[in-house]
Formats: sequence, C-alpha cells, structure tokens
Amino acid sequence: MPRTKELIKGCQKGDRKSQYELYQQFSSGMLAIALRYSKSTLEAEDILQEGFIKVFENIKKFRGESSIGYWIKRIIINTALNHQRSKLYLYPMVDVEDLKEGMTSMSVDNLAVEDLMNLIQGLPTGCQVIFNLYAIEGYHHKEIAEMLEISIGTSKSQYARARKILMEQLEKQSKWGNERFQ
Repeated sequence: MPRTKELIKGCQKGDRKSQYELYQQFSSGMLAIALRYSKSTLEAEDILQEGFIKVFENIKKFRGESSIGYWIKRIIINTALNHQRSKLYLYPMVDVEDLKEGMTSMSVDNLAVEDLMNLIQGLPTGCQVIFNLYAIEGYHHKEIAEMLEISIGTSKSQYARARKILMEQLEKQSKWGNERFQ
C-alpha cells in the first residue's frame, strides 16, 4: 500500500508516470465493471477512458476516507451511468407483480463468466443498468431511484424485467445444451 500512496501523491501533482502506473494498476478491473454497463467492448473502453480522465481531474479531492480502488470504482460506475442515462427510458415498463408469477430462481452454476457477461450485455439498457446496480453492486432500489432520478417502482420493474429476460435466456441455453448432448 505504501506504493499506492506514492502514486496518489504523484497523480495529485500531475505526474504523468504516476498517472500511468495508477491506470495500469486499476484499469483491467475497472474495464470489467465498465463492460457490465455497456453493450460492447468499444463502449466499455470509452467509459473507462472517460472515467480515468475524471479520476485524474479530481484526484486532488481524494481524501483517503476509502480505498483508492473503491473511489475509482465509484467514478467508473457514475461515468457508465451518465453514459447510459439517456437510454434508460427507451423500454416499456412492466408490472413487477406480473413477473413474480412463475419465476424460479436463476441458476448460473454452469455458466462461464464470459457467457454471463454476454447475457447481461444483451439486456435492454435500462434493465442492464439496474440489474448491475441491484444484483451486482448491491444497491437498494431506493438508492438506485435516487441515483438515476427514477421512481422506486421503475427500478423494481426494470430489475424484474431483467431477471425475466435472463431466466428466459438461461432456459434457452439449457434446452440447447441438453439437445446438443443427447
């Protein structure tokens, strides 16, 4: 950790070498986060680059109250949300109660991380963002609603729709896999 503190101080002074090293240390993990909020690798790379520009513009404000990794993660997520915000309202709303009927728990035990990432990236944008925030990042619907300036009901509805779509995709993969090996 002492080296990370040195990097932060260097970045706060505008040292390009320190910025490069900090980027190298955190970029792959942050790209994985950006990928969850994007539809393509190219879009995720744009989010990553824009996010790191914000990191370096604002690093003087970093007070060390959390880890630098967590602070950078928050910036990347916020950048991704801003990037997706205009797309959130393009999809029809569904009633959460309608989706609860017949829902089974999602099983991803035999699913590779890359396959799961592809399924998540295939979700409509609003569903994708809310699924990531709720299921992966651990935010509550009230927090999501405040972050995205939507209603709690919209957050719940989009999450339920995401679950439904993912479950349908998992069923399709399961049926295809069973047919393939019979």
